[in-house]
Amino acid sequence: MCQKRVNKGDADAISLQGYQNYHGMLGLAKNVPRAIELWTEAAELGSLEAHGELGCRYYTGDGAEEDKPRGIHHWQQAAMKGHVQSRDSLGDVEYENGNYRLAVQHWMISAKLGLEESLNAIKFVFKEGHATKAQYAEALLGYRDAVEEMRSPQREEAKRAKRLGIY
Repeated sequence: MCQKRVNKGDADAISLQGYQNYHGMLGLAKNVPRAIELWTEAAELGSLEAHGELGCRYYTGDGAEEDKPRGIHHWQQAAMKGHVQSRDSLGDVEYENGNYRLAVQHWMISAKLGLEESLNAIKFVFKEGHATKAQYAEALLGYRDAVEEMRSPQREEAKRAKRLGIY
């Protein structure tokens, strides 16, 4: 079924196939160069996940030749369209570069979209003195609101089932 979607040029299916090639899943041999090709195609078709994956691969050099500016570019493309993990990664880059104000700005956005990792990063830089108490409080409230908005009876039931090992 996924292959049919890939053949029709579905960006998300192509990105998923890249992920499967990268990790050698579903009977596929691990093929990192093929994964990069697939993610590149998917990114050109608009897949935010593919941009995020390419950002990771190029920034770290894990699976592709290290090219930090190219990795950042992919994260920026994804973050501008709402990819939360890419936004968090941009915050990490800015923190590494000592641009704490920009790091906090990126993390505030992703924390307010419900990414706990970003909330924890803001807490960390608050303790270091690089974020204000008001920023941390704003991130906490935004994170709480995002998590609350995502609650549903179906999600709660799925969490309960997972805890009980039902699926």
